[in-house]
Amino acid sequence: MYIDKEHFDGWMRRIMERFDKLEKMQSPATVQSRTLLPDGDMLLDNFDLCQMLNVSKRTLQRYRSSGELPFQMIYHKTYYKESDVIRFIEKHFSSFRNMNKKGNK
Repeated sequence: MYIDKEHFDGWMRRIMERFDKLEKMQSPATVQSRTLLPDGDMLLDNFDLCQMLNVSKRTLQRYRSSGELPFQMIYHKTYYKESDVIRFIEKHFSSFRNMNKKGNK
């Protein structure tokens, strides 16, 4: 079974149009997850933070519940200010570093 060139080109054009539609659908999602606040601070969602800290969603929930990690709810979605995340990392990284120093002495 052979396909003529016109038929093949038609199918390829449809496939490329579908790829273009999918790409346009994904672009707003990535821009939306990197929302900037008026003060220039960036908002990170659960997915971003899980990847950044290499932790599960449940671990983030535990940090939120204990009050260690400030968060904001916008339209039933959890967001974290980048500055709060940096403070959280600095605080917990320094305590981890201090524990390691005590263990090595």
